[in-house]
Amino acid sequence: MDIADVEGLRPTAERVRETLFNWLAPRITGARCLDLFAGTGALGLEALSRGAASVVFVEKSAVAARQLEKNIDILVGALEGPPTAETIRADALDYLRSAPGAPFDIVFLDPPYAAGLLEETCRLLAGTRLLADDARVYLELDRKEAEPELPGGWQTEKNKTAGKVRYMLVQANRSD
Repeated sequence: MDIADVEGLRPTAERVRETLFNWLAPRITGARCLDLFAGTGALGLEALSRGAASVVFVEKSAVAARQLEKNIDILVGALEGPPTAETIRADALDYLRSAPGAPFDIVFLDPPYAAGLLEETCRLLAGTRLLADDARVYLELDRKEAEPELPGGWQTEKNKTAGKVRYMLVQANRSD
């Protein structure tokens, strides 16, 4: 996978991805996924390679989005019965405010650490119809940051640290 030269862009570490997808193993096959703040697309691409039915990648940077589309083309071309992958060049919060599309089974949230966007993103996500019943949301943040306050009804299932990263898997119940 090639990575675009964009300031602050960092793919989720391989050992973190391995743990995450072990957690998601029972629910990844056939899942509809949303990769907000997609960046390199490492999480969404991994989901596709492990049997997700579709991934919507939302990325604000034009440079990163172009590289991501190239990486998607390579991966999807190598898979049997190719899944659906769509790249949307937009700000993740604006995307959530417009609340398009059908519900997602799995949502990946890995915003730039210094931006402090996790709580607001979770709050916006909880207020949309983008979460399927029994959806899971992956959160990644700097280990030094406090855990984000989760919307009502959301429950932390897994919570680990690795190096400088804290990562969590949350059961996200819709608030509607």
